[in-house]
Amino acid sequence: MDNIDLMKFWIESSDRDYISMIKNYETKQYTWALFIGHLMLEKLLKGIYAKINKENPYAPKIHNLNNLASKCGIKLNEKQTRILFTCNSFNINARYEDYKNNFYNKCTQQYTLEQIKNIENMREYFKNIIEESKDNEEE
Repeated sequence: MDNIDLMKFWIESSDRDYISMIKNYETKQYTWALFIGHLMLEKLLKGIYAKINKENPYAPKIHNLNNLASKCGIKLNEKQTRILFTCNSFNINARYEDYKNNFYNKCTQQYTLEQIKNIENMREYFKNIIEESKDNEEE
């Protein structure tokens, strides 16, 4: 699979996860909505990684969004850095039993909606990076 095909794979998978995140929120599965939100952003970053690394488009097998953004050369402002740092906790807290109860209690409807808005903002930012890189290639 070349880098463009791999990028498309990650983006399409991320788009499916976005729908799943929203559906989980709508059915009050708040912890899973945020877990999938993390996964969606991770896939977008791996798509960006594939796009910019033609020789070796396979992203490192890491889940830390801040590290992935750095490996993609993405400059984040302080707010974006904090958002990704918070999203990293969704991957851990929704997955491991010893964290699940605390995370479940934290994930009220209001908290989850606030975090989904942050995730959607980061999704838009990453999608803009992908579009800008497409525009630059066409010039």
